[in-house]
Amino acid sequence: MLTIPNILTFIRILLIPVVVIAFYIDTVLWRWLAVFAFASACFTDYLDGYLARLLKQTSKLGTFLDPIADKLLVATTLLYMAGYDKISRLSLIPAAIILCREIMVSGLREHLSEINVPLPVSNLAKWKTAAQMGAITILLIGDVSKRPIAWIGELFLWIAGILTIMTAYSYLSKTIKNFDN
Repeated sequence: MLTIPNILTFIRILLIPVVVIAFYIDTVLWRWLAVFAFASACFTDYLDGYLARLLKQTSKLGTFLDPIADKLLVATTLLYMAGYDKISRLSLIPAAIILCREIMVSGLREHLSEINVPLPVSNLAKWKTAAQMGAITILLIGDVSKRPIAWIGELFLWIAGILTIMTAYSYLSKTIKNFDN
């Protein structure tokens, strides 16, 4: 259970409160800390999977917990960014799409687990997660640095929204095939 990849996943989850606290304290130092904590959490997402394969330490716990950690990180940060007006009203659309898809896929996975059908993470879903994390990181940096890069973060958020729709469709179509008629 306490493999290096699983420890990295737990660290990712523990970094979420740091990001949340930074929104409440709202000083330049704490906002940079939010950027660092979020970016570090994103890096652990890459690193835990890489090390799990390299060290042959894949586990059921890691397979279960890794996507949950990603969803918690992205959903929490998007909600706080929306609540603190760190994204435009128009970009609430891809943010809502992302949140709804995450809830839907969790439900699909729960249903499929009841009938012992796995729903592994697709390569497109990995790209989707990378786009989400990249968008949020850029948006956080843009907020702190006061540089006009927020539009790049919002563009990536829209790209992530499109990838989110594509992966939702893919997962939903795979799941529908496993329903009884």
